[in-house]
Amino acid sequence: MTTLADTEGHLRGANADVLKADARRESLALLALCSPGLLLVGVIIVLPIGWLFWLSFFDENGMLSGSNYARFVEQSSYIRTFVTTFKVAFTVTGLCVLLGYPLAYMLSQLRQRIASVCLIFVILPFWTSVLVRTYAWLVILQRKGLVNTWLMNLGVIDQPLSLANNFTGVIIGMTHIMLPFLVLPLYASMKAIDSDYLRAGMNLGASPSATFRQIFFPLSLPGLASGVVIVFVLCLGFFVTPALMGGGKVIMWAMRMEQTTSLYSNWGAGSALGVILLAVTLGLLALLQRLFGARATGVWSAR
Repeated sequence: MTTLADTEGHLRGANADVLKADARRESLALLALCSPGLLLVGVIIVLPIGWLFWLSFFDENGMLSGSNYARFVEQSSYIRTFVTTFKVAFTVTGLCVLLGYPLAYMLSQLRQRIASVCLIFVILPFWTSVLVRTYAWLVILQRKGLVNTWLMNLGVIDQPLSLANNFTGVIIGMTHIMLPFLVLPLYASMKAIDSDYLRAGMNLGASPSATFRQIFFPLSLPGLASGVVIVFVLCLGFFVTPALMGGGKVIMWAMRMEQTTSLYSNWGAGSALGVILLAVTLGLLALLQRLFGARATGVWSAR
């Protein structure tokens, strides 16, 4: 004899099966909608990276070998260019943070109309080619350029400063180019901060500096993290400015890969350089995610 409890259990089981079937159909529908994008990502990104990884295991004679990766340890020139690449990336990223955070904070505190006008000057460099901007910096920073000429005319220096065709020139040129990539996401994050939080802190007796340190800065960390990641990744693969502003004295891995593939036609070695750079970059990004992710999501909630 079937009881009421058995009937209710049977109905719950039938309803659960129907809900699972609906969930499967919804998942398949979402997968079908995403499939064109996934296919595009696979063809444009995943397939070339896989092909790059495959080529990295073949030497100059087309034989399967690990010599391309062994070269990274055996030849000191590879290590020097690797260190130079990350030295430039960290330096430029740090300078962009030091210059971009105050600029973004100033823009976020202006009235909307004035801030919109000021943002035009932040975006304005995007309207000019990177090559043109780099050559402009060469004109400004060379030994007989505008900076050295003005300083010598003012009597500040007796000899021209070495500002171009070296590490200093690369840092100056790349910082100018990368700065908007940090300011824009940081400004958007700062504008999204609710001013009621700041007023509440002041009403509770916090000083302006304490309000900024304990409320505003932690809430701006997601935008800062986004800008730092964008600038850092772009710096690792930058080519034009280091090649021109470095004067052949600052060799980054993008330049080394270009020389290996175009000058020596060694696609295996060039692919190995790309794979190593990609692996190290992903590792650093994972580390930044752990550091900035914990700070950006945990500091404010902990307070």
